[in-house]
Amino acid sequence: MVLRITKKEDVNRIMDIINEGKISLKNSNVDQWQNGYPNEDVILKDIDNGESFVLEYNNEIIGTTALSFRGEKTYDNIYEGKWISNGKYAVIHRIAVAKVEEIKSVGSEILKEAEKICLLKNIKNIKIDTHEDNKAMQGLLLKNKYEHCGVIYLEDGSKRIAFEKELL
Repeated sequence: MVLRITKKEDVNRIMDIINEGKISLKNSNVDQWQNGYPNEDVILKDIDNGESFVLEYNNEIIGTTALSFRGEKTYDNIYEGKWISNGKYAVIHRIAVAKVEEIKSVGSEILKEAEKICLLKNIKNIKIDTHEDNKAMQGLLLKNKYEHCGVIYLEDGSKRIAFEKELL
């Protein structure tokens, strides 16, 4: 498996995976990604910013994420806890994975590969947030040694559970 930068011709496959994720979240009664976000425009902006990545297995895209090194304004204030670090960090957004029968832990593989990219850029911390009802994502993060740090609020006021991992 390889995590590579997204090409514009990957957008349709990415949107298929994201739309599967939206259905899965809805079926799990998670009110995340249910209002048209993320959409193709968001993914194209990620691509233009060099922040969109896809995970490939046997030349097929099986996962997607955004990895940014520009910081996150909504992470400036954290409640009910504190961040591990205050220095430079990467942010992971929009992890989505395809259902692939023969492969488990696609989400973990995306995180591991993103961590490798961070280390190559000498970034030692990754921050990420998820919906408070998205227990699957919270479990994925805890399984991969991301620490629960507190709560952040998006610009629209939506509450998110915040995590961070210090890379060694």
